[in-house]
Amino acid sequence: MFTGIVETLGTISELRLDQGNLHITVSSPISHELKIDQSVAHNGVCLTVVGITDGTHTVTAIAETLNKTSLGRLNIGDLVNLERCMQMNARLDGHIVQGHVDQTAWCTNFRELDGSWEYTFQYDTTPGNVTVEKGSICVNGISLTVVNSKTNSFSVAIIPYTFEHTNLQQVREGSIVNLEFDIIGKYVARLMQR
Repeated sequence: MFTGIVETLGTISELRLDQGNLHITVSSPISHELKIDQSVAHNGVCLTVVGITDGTHTVTAIAETLNKTSLGRLNIGDLVNLERCMQMNARLDGHIVQGHVDQTAWCTNFRELDGSWEYTFQYDTTPGNVTVEKGSICVNGISLTVVNSKTNSFSVAIIPYTFEHTNLQQVREGSIVNLEFDIIGKYVARLMQR
């Protein structure tokens, strides 16, 4: 379980295909603190640490993960949002995040406002995912508040701290991002379908 509060940024230093798997090596300020078999969210995707070297760690994304997330689009030098799993005795500053990406979305609008930024994302409603005004959404592993909810799109407003300390600084119109919808909203939507 995660909170959607990004701990630090990592930089992709190596990508290696192995049959249907992608081994992703990340250089980050926390890599030396990680342990083998530890769960770490990478752009909101919960992945298991399988290797640690001097200042880097490696995780593996299987074909299922690559098909449902934006990880297959990573390039050397890209920034990734990193968050270690939540500690049960800590504050929940964001919202409950599982690290299980529901789907991807694409940025349809990016606006720099007076001291903040606004992003609009469009997504496929076929899986039944929904957003609600002032509800929670996880974009690339970042816990954010929905400010404009529509049938198949939503907007988020970004403060300078979030912009500077996450990879949203690289997201522009046409960028693909990972979405994890609010777990409570998903259960309510499923019950309503029944």
